[in-house]
Amino acid sequence: MEKPIRNSAKAIIIDGGRLLTIRCTDDDGLPFYLLPGGGQNKKESITDALIRECREEVGVTVIPGDIRYVRDYISMNHEFAQTNPEFHQVEFMFICRINGDDEPHMGHIKDEWQNGVEWLDLKRIAEYALYPKALKKLITSAGDLTGPVYLGDVN
Repeated sequence: MEKPIRNSAKAIIIDGGRLLTIRCTDDDGLPFYLLPGGGQNKKESITDALIRECREEVGVTVIPGDIRYVRDYISMNHEFAQTNPEFHQVEFMFICRINGDDEPHMGHIKDEWQNGVEWLDLKRIAEYALYPKALKKLITSAGDLTGPVYLGDVN
């Protein structure tokens, strides 16, 4: 039986020249970084999923703004294909801000590979193993977001 396509909501949170990410570790112990967020549950709006996932992973409540990017992630086309080769996810990336002055921290329900929360310096964004990699070219060091809305199956 074919697996369904999964919807996922991701938060693009930029503050003070930094991008908020979750820090993860691959099988070799090397760090990589993802936007906070995750899968949408049945009967849950995509923005409600985004708010819930950010609370779980980075311990803060976010205020979703405009959707900025949409990405297909078809795992068999990327380097983590061996983990789940049949996985297909559509990621909706929203511009967000943190509600209040809470400081992000490891939330109460971390992502599968997550071992921390980290702000990445946008001036050094090219140095990080950030996924999707396309974000490194789409987010400028000034925090501006460039490029098309639909990114396709990019890594």
